[in-house]
Amino acid sequence: MSKVAVVGGGAAGLMAAYAAGTAGHEVTLFEHNEKLGKKLYITGKGRCNLTNACETDELFTHIPRNSKFLYSAFHRFDNRSVMGFFENQGLRLKVERGNRVFPQSDHSSDVIRILQQALHRMGVRVILQAEVFDLEARDGRVCGLRYRSERGCDNGIHSGSIRQSSQMNTGLPEHFLGCDHVIMATGGISYPSTGSDGSGWEIVKRLGHTCTALRPSLVGMKVKEDYITQLQGLSLKNISFMVKSGKKKLYEEFGELMFTHQGISGPVVLTASSVIPDRYFSDELCFEIDLKASLSEEQLDRRIQRDFEENLNRCYKNALGKLLPSKMIPVIIQLSGIDPEKRVNAVTKEERRGLLNILKHFPGTITGLGGWHEAIITRGGVRVKEVNPSTMESRLVSGLYLCGEMLDLDAVTGGFNLQIAWSTGYLAGVSIS
Repeated sequence: MSKVAVVGGGAAGLMAAYAAGTAGHEVTLFEHNEKLGKKLYITGKGRCNLTNACETDELFTHIPRNSKFLYSAFHRFDNRSVMGFFENQGLRLKVERGNRVFPQSDHSSDVIRILQQALHRMGVRVILQAEVFDLEARDGRVCGLRYRSERGCDNGIHSGSIRQSSQMNTGLPEHFLGCDHVIMATGGISYPSTGSDGSGWEIVKRLGHTCTALRPSLVGMKVKEDYITQLQGLSLKNISFMVKSGKKKLYEEFGELMFTHQGISGPVVLTASSVIPDRYFSDELCFEIDLKASLSEEQLDRRIQRDFEENLNRCYKNALGKLLPSKMIPVIIQLSGIDPEKRVNAVTKEERRGLLNILKHFPGTITGLGGWHEAIITRGGVRVKEVNPSTMESRLVSGLYLCGEMLDLDAVTGGFNLQIAWSTGYLAGVSIS
């Protein structure tokens, strides 16, 4: 029986601890928050989109970079295995639009509860409010870790008063745990309010690992134009969103978009933030929204003419109510350049064509990405070439395993990022011999 320490009580760490426990190892899980699964709790707007029910081979198509690294992890513990695991533990699931899988209760707390119960059955020790700050290695092999906590390592799940991670650094006793294997699953930097601080990367860097550049991903975008921010709170469905660098099209997708206080967000924007290469965000990018993506230009022109014929004697500003959300009408009027008081029967064909062009090519300028506080995931992490994809063990330090968001792996929305966490965590746990 080996002594295994798992650092991080998020999705990857919880699954890794469970998997190591099934192999009969003595497992201790360290979490620096006051409870397990704090980031997991808010995923999917509190509903926890825990995986995607697509065909297993399709998983790879939703991972923009380093997807081949996940071949062993996905085939050892794929999306069907994840669904089977939770259902066997007593959690009822449902599949929604886009093959997104949720607990039937719509409560992420049920996912966390199931995982906690599984750890308890495996005899996993859990130490909460414990800050692991260093790993020790000897002759190229990990041999223990150092952590700060009010408690040492004993049995059971420890709870206590809520304590922020910044407070944990001061005055708490230091402890050492000797162990044969360490699984690092400390996550990224996104949503720092959940305790994500990137500290795990600093620890493994001291052992020789390197990280790719880190940036927020699955995040909204900032825009230059004032008229965009005037639309704050407005959501659009069934639109087409395109991003260009000069004349080069970088991204185009059909779906939903939302205007925010600083720019744009929503599914099509979040995906764009993930798949567009980093180098393009160093400059301003142009975007277009096709507000009537289901209509061709000819069909839309006929639609506009019908609306105008029904409002021939009304002002232009009062003739767009069937065509657009009310909040958007003043902005479209401004961009079209047509006098809002002009009678519809006086609007020229050229002016009508100009309106059509705005509706099919609503313009904007992206000046950058949103910050860590709103990003769903972190892009970047430990270089995958430094990790054995068949086991998740470090190629640099024996007995050290890395999984989840610590690795340079990320996916688009739809449950794929949690699938990466479950798969890499499980593989790390069962690979310990």
